[in-house]
Amino acid sequence: MNKAYEYALGQNIRTLREQRGLTQEQLSAQLQVRGCDITRSCLAKIEAGQRHIYPDELRCVKEVLRVSFEELFPK
Repeated sequence: MNKAYEYALGQNIRTLREQRGLTQEQLSAQLQVRGCDITRSCLAKIEAGQRHIYPDELRCVKEVLRVSFEELFPK
């Protein structure tokens, strides 16, 4: 993946999380309940574009944030 795109994707996830009033800790806890092993630290790295996010993780983030895939990905 392109670094700039990964950063934009992470920023988009951060924006969507904040719009829903969730902290990184709360989002990571909800992801873990769904079997997606993303810690708060890992989520922070994803939001900063420092870690890849895998397809199964994207699906879980989409479900927890209640958004479409189109909303997750930057334009």
